Amino acid sequence: MKHGWIALSFIFYHLAFSPAGAQQLLSLDSCRTMALRNNKQLSVAGLKQDVASNLKRSARTKYLPHVSAIGTYQFTSEEISLLNDHQKQSLSNIGTTTAAGLQGMAGGLQSQLGQLGQMLGQMGVPMEAFQQMAGQMQQQFGQTLTNTAGLLNTEGQKIVDAFRTDTRNIFAGSILVTQPVFMGGAIVAMNKMADINEEMMQNSLEARRQAVIYATDQAYWQVVSLKHKQRLAESFLDVVKKLDSDVQKMIQEGVATRSEGLSVSVKVNEAEMTLQKVNDGLALSKMLLCKEIGLPIDTEITLTDEAPANLQLAVSRDAAVAFSNRPELKMLDNTVSLSRQATNILKAANLPQVALTGGYAISNPNVLNGFEKKFGGFWNVGLLVRIPIWNWGDVAYKVRASKSATAIAQLELDEARDLVELQVNQSSFKVNEANKRLMMAEKSIERANENLRVANLGFQEGVINATTVMEAQTAWLQAQSQKIDAEIDVRLSQIDLQKALGTLE
Repeated sequence: MKHGWIALSFIFYHLAFSPAGAQQLLSLDSCRTMALRNNKQLSVAGLKQDVASNLKRSARTKYLPHVSAIGTYQFTSEEISLLNDHQKQSLSNIGTTTAAGLQGMAGGLQSQLGQLGQMLGQMGVPMEAFQQMAGQMQQQFGQTLTNTAGLLNTEGQKIVDAFRTDTRNIFAGSILVTQPVFMGGAIVAMNKMADINEEMMQNSLEARRQAVIYATDQAYWQVVSLKHKQRLAESFLDVVKKLDSDVQKMIQEGVATRSEGLSVSVKVNEAEMTLQKVNDGLALSKMLLCKEIGLPIDTEITLTDEAPANLQLAVSRDAAVAFSNRPELKMLDNTVSLSRQATNILKAANLPQVALTGGYAISNPNVLNGFEKKFGGFWNVGLLVRIPIWNWGDVAYKVRASKSATAIAQLELDEARDLVELQVNQSSFKVNEANKRLMMAEKSIERANENLRVANLGFQEGVINATTVMEAQTAWLQAQSQKIDAEIDVRLSQIDLQKALGTLE
């Protein structure tokens, strides 16, 4: 079967690219194949299915850890200062302050040295030597005091500089890993919604596919019907013209009146107008079919079912398969399931959420070893727990609304099932009625053929006038037309039943 479809596709690929003026022979299966291949809305439905598949893959990633990198730079007009201005000034001048205190001690020491010199002078020690030694001591103490003050001032300034943060230019970055542990069932519900959405898009694609096949079949059998009626109209026109010719000869021979000749001529005109209407309708129907199957509308096509044949087809009438096959019902069922999962997502907002976190953070400046003007970083691992406490019933109201939406969707599904059951029963009834009409039409043709045979025979024998023959011909035309309509109705009613059952392939 697969190889047959491949061969068929290959044949109709060449047919589709043959010149527009060439006659193309198409079957119902080939028209369906070409329509499915060229329908743009069907392509859109296929792309929507691809979108749903990618969204499903995206939902699966919510189970996995997510890694993100963050980098920042910030410039501020002022830097953070750990020391106030008074502390900075005191530390910068700590040597000068200390020297001023020691200067007072130096004055007291000089007074004590003077008293010591007087005591030593009374004891007979030379004053000049002691005063020289005291002067040298004072000079060395002053020099040492000056040097110590400068050294302490320098060290104090170093302390002030060490406490400077220089936070006007801040660089920071981090790598964060987050692993969901429990999100209240939201991730599970989200993945189920993605699965349901993918199934819904697949059902939508199937619904669109069946709609394309249904429209193609309608256009196909419309062309077949008009082609059969064209052949019938041409045959009727030939019969009426022959009658007109016979009546004209009879008028010349004086066995028929001019009124009968005019009546037959009018019937010829009517037959020509009928044929013209059928030709116009056939041309428009072929344009519609060409549009459905993706061919230029001026393409010359011939359908395999245009040849005279029995158009009946047997179709299963098992209405029980409709509930499991109809893509429309499946889509409504998907809507109910989506609404239920949406309710679960809303319920998750009232449940605890747990996630593991980990990463590595760096900054410049950093405070890992005092304030350093360079990059420094550290690893971190943590546990994030979010427990909702109070939200004024917001989630509860949303859950109630979502449950109501689910109930609405369920009621719509139940109603749709009832309508589908009714549709299946109606379609099955139409199939039965179409078959009955076809049987009646076949019997009418038998009677019309016999009536026309008798009328023609009587006309040839001269016992029946032309008006009676025309009435028999008109009855024959109506019977043939009704048979064509009945055969097409059987086909279309069976297609309607297949569409109602969801088995149109």
